[in-house]
Order: sequence, then C-alpha cells, then structure tokens
Amino acid sequence: MNHPNHIPISPILSSIDNEAESANDNLQLKKRLLRISGLSILVAIAISLIAKFLVVLINIVTNLSFYGSPESAFHSPADNHLGLWVIFVPAIGGVLVGMMALYGSKAIRGHGIPEAMEQILTNQSRIKPSIAFLKPISSAIAIGTGGPFGAEGPIIATGGALGSTLGQLFKISSNERKIILAAGATAGMAAIFGTPIAGVFLAIELLLFEFSPRSILPVALACITGAAGHHLLFGTGPVFPMPDLKIPNNGALAIYSSIGLVIGFLSLGVTKIVYFIEDTFEKLPVHWMWWPAIGGLAVGLIGFFAPKTLGVGYDNIISILSGTLGMIVILRLFLFKFLSWAIALGSGTSGGTLAPLLTIGGAAGALLGALILTLFPNSGITIPMTALIGMSSMFAGASRAYLTSITFALESTGQFHALLPLLGACTAAYIVSFFLMENTIMTEKIARRGVLTPDSYEPDILGKLTVAQVIKDTATILDPGQTIRKVREWLKTNNIQDKYFITADKKGNYLGIVTLQDINRHDIETESLLNAIIHTGTHAVDKTDSLRKAVELLSKGTIEALPVIMDHQVIGLLSHQDIIDTYKSHQDENEIVNTQISLKRQRLKVLAHGKGLFSARKKSK
Repeated sequence: MNHPNHIPISPILSSIDNEAESANDNLQLKKRLLRISGLSILVAIAISLIAKFLVVLINIVTNLSFYGSPESAFHSPADNHLGLWVIFVPAIGGVLVGMMALYGSKAIRGHGIPEAMEQILTNQSRIKPSIAFLKPISSAIAIGTGGPFGAEGPIIATGGALGSTLGQLFKISSNERKIILAAGATAGMAAIFGTPIAGVFLAIELLLFEFSPRSILPVALACITGAAGHHLLFGTGPVFPMPDLKIPNNGALAIYSSIGLVIGFLSLGVTKIVYFIEDTFEKLPVHWMWWPAIGGLAVGLIGFFAPKTLGVGYDNIISILSGTLGMIVILRLFLFKFLSWAIALGSGTSGGTLAPLLTIGGAAGALLGALILTLFPNSGITIPMTALIGMSSMFAGASRAYLTSITFALESTGQFHALLPLLGACTAAYIVSFFLMENTIMTEKIARRGVLTPDSYEPDILGKLTVAQVIKDTATILDPGQTIRKVREWLKTNNIQDKYFITADKKGNYLGIVTLQDINRHDIETESLLNAIIHTGTHAVDKTDSLRKAVELLSKGTIEALPVIMDHQVIGLLSHQDIIDTYKSHQDENEIVNTQISLKRQRLKVLAHGKGLFSARKKSK
C-alpha cells in the first residue's frame, strides 16, 4: 500500500467502456432531438390551422354580437349601431367565459403566458388537454363580444397546451415536454404575426429559460413552420404595414432613446395598475365566476363612449403607426384602451396582453413624438417612428422580453431601418424596468404564488470545467488481499483522511473502489479480506470529460466517487465533494471584487522610470 502522486498501473478496464458508452449516449441524444423536432413541427402545423380557426371564430362572434350576421370577414366592432345595448354585449361574453371557467377549467382565465410559465416551472410542463380547445373558444367569445384583447395570447396558450398534450402522449422527459410546449406556444405567435425570430426569442426569454441546441432547434423549426402557415393562411405582407422609415441622425436617435426611457416608467405604472385592479376584484363579495361579467360591463360602458377600444384592435395599431390619426383620437385611445384592458384583464377573463400593450405603447409614443415636434420642430424625429418605438419599448418594459420586443417590431412591420432607435428605446425601457420593478406583468401573478422565475441564463459552470481541473495529484491504492484490520492500522498510522480508495491487484489491474465507511463498519469481521467490500463495475470519467458528465455518472452509481482515466490508465479519484468545492470556488471568484490594475502603482512606475532616465542622462554628461 502506498500514497503516490501518480498511480503507476495499466489497468484492464473491462467493466468501464467509457468511449463506447459516450458515443452511444450521443447517438441516442441526437435521435431523441430529431424525434422532438419532428413532434414540434407537427404541433406547429396544427397550431397554424388553429390560429386561422381562432381568427375566423373571433370574426364570426364579433359579427354576430355587434351586427347580427354570422360573417367570417373582419368588421370592427367600433362601427356598430347598437347604442346603449353595446354596454351589455361584453358583459354577456363575460358570463359565458365565467361559466366555461367554472364548469370547464379555471385555467382558461388570464392571458396565457404566465400560466404556461407556471406549468413549466412547477408541474413538469403538464397542461390539461382540455385547455387546447377551451382556451381558443373562451377567448373567441371574450374578444368577439368586445373584449380589448388580441388573438396572440390565447393562441400562445393554446399552442402550449397542444404541445404539452402531445408530450404527455409519448414517453419523453419533462424537459423534452417543456421544449414541445414552448415550440407550440411560439409557433402560435409566428402563425398569427409571421414573426419566427421573435418567436424563438420569446421561447428563450419567457418559456425555456435556457439556450442550447436541444431546445433551440425544435423551437426554431416550429417557428419556421408557424411562419409558413401564416404566409399560407393570412398572407405574406407585414402584419402592421406602415410608411417607410429613414435612418435617423444621432440627435434623433438620442430623442428616440429618451422616449423609450419615459415609456419604461409608463410600463411600471401599467403593470402596477393592472395588478391593483386584479387585487380589487379579489376583494369583491361575489363568486369569481361573475368577475368577467362585471369587467365586461366596464368594457361595454367605456366602449359606448370610445368605440375604438372594443375588440382586437389590430387596425388601431396600424392607424397609429401610419402617423395619420389626430392627437385627440390617439389620446382617447390611449386612455380608454388602457382602462378597458386593465379592468377586463384584472377581472380574470380570457384574453392576451401583447396587442393591448402595443396599442397603449404606440399611442404613448405618438403623443410624446407630437409633443416634441411641437416644442422642437427641427428635431428630426417622425410620428411613425416614435409610435413604433413606443409600441416596442412598452412591451420590453412591461415583460422584460428585451430581444423579443425588438425583433417583433422589426418583423411585424418590415421596417429594418428602425433597428437602432428600437435598440436604444428598448434598452432604456428595460433598464427602468430592471432597476425599479421586481416582477413583470408576466411574472407578478405566479411570483405571488411562490413560484420563482429565472431571470438570467448563464452558462453551466459544470459544463465549462473538466475533470482535469478538479482532481488532486494524490490518490491511495489499497491491496485487496490485505485484511480489514491491517488496512485500518495502516490508514491510522499514515493519518490518511481519504473517504474513497482505489483497489488494484498485484499486476496493477484496476478492481474497484472501497469506501472508508465500509472499512470502519462495526459489523464486519476484521480478519476478512478487503476484497469482500470492493464496489466493482463503477462508472469512470476521462480526464477531459466535463464535470457535468461526472455528476450524471455519480447520480447513476451507488457511491459518491469515480475513477479518473487517461490513456487507459487510472490516474485518480473524483468525489462529489471535489465537485462541490470547485463549484463554490468558482462562485466565490465571481463575487470577489478587486482591482487588477492600480493606477497609483502605474504612476509610481512611470516616475521611477523617468527618474532613472534622468540619472542616466546626468551621468553621461
């Protein structure tokens, strides 16, 4: 028995075939990735058809509710001639939604994305299959009867439910089910708006909470499929067409960024008011089933005085972006659309947040732009651009879906010259939101239920470090032919504190691992051989393997240590404590604050060098 710095043996690793096992695992992972990608594409095809069905259904319900005609073509509810009766139409829709929530599923309430996030974080991405048809129908009723929502929230929730349902039908992991759920949700967004890149970013920022090939590839394929469905079923042009925008000068760019800053503060107020109204409904002395009807009455009353607040309102967004609406009309739309939407959403009816946020933000941006142009006519800004950045920065501030907000604005309008203003404005809004708001409009509800939402997607430390960076230079080899008594005496004499030991025969062949706990067991015969307590068939890691792989192998074994091999030789042992210590050390490194370059030291060096040159010159003279 010895305690060397290197183990001078050439073991026969018949029980440890790491290379073959690793190659087989990689092949299986790639096969599963192809399978998940195929299922994601199937979900995307289905959700594209459902998106078209939902839009048609909303149009039919709208035409029946406000015009008494079952037409499938779009007609804005703002042009109705119902008079005072328009107040009761949204209330009737609220009654129907409340009944569907009570007798169908309470999960249809809300705007979709927070509910999907909660299922991902707490329920292994399992959503009831009934949501896949209850959500679009309830949303069609709520929106079609005048609810101030867009179709995107419901279709995202429906796509997530469809993906989750499909994932529950097949034998897959919870993480793979999460990927299919995210693929279905974002494919629904791409199908409605034709924005596949924004869909991918939405998945990363609000659903997946990770960035890896196994998650991005299925989601990207689903979003591409959803966008293809949009082009086939809705047309190929931008969803929100607007006048061509020019690249702004630096002065205008600074103003646009400042507008984003103001919108960021506005997004804080929007979020706070929405949840204040929701809290107010919680205190009402009536059953929650009636809340959507009460909210519907408020929507109808506001709609009587401001008809443009009724319904989806995509036409309002297009009008705001065109820059042709009068400021009085935009101001009314801004105030009343927000009030109508906040009450309706707080009442717990079925609807979304994206379209209302775009409308409110676009109107706010247009108003700020008009004010700046009045005060500074030569500022170089335009109303369409201020409306676009207001629309995008409102979404960025309220949801903190930073990349989604920028790419969505670019894809939905086709105005790629707006990239720099959008980047500046959304960054400003994001900064305000990050520093002043603990939770977003997407996470506040689930945070109140005790669900912690990830807010950063950092690389896995265990995936970056290799086994070679962790294992120690020393390892102890024990002779399996020795008795337990002699081994105990030897360990005590040499004061060896290791918890795990390598065992090898006289030829140096690796046999297995022995633990200190087994050696010191009270129920074992001290004259029995060490060979009786060896753990054989142990997994092993290569020196170049990542710590993540080591953790995975440790989780499969019965002991908390792995032999480490290099060039088919055992060179040491890796324990779970080694990994924990390394993880803690790297975390501490990220927290330590110090100065790498001392300006004072550098100044003294310069002075000393100058003094040396002066002395040398003086001697030469």
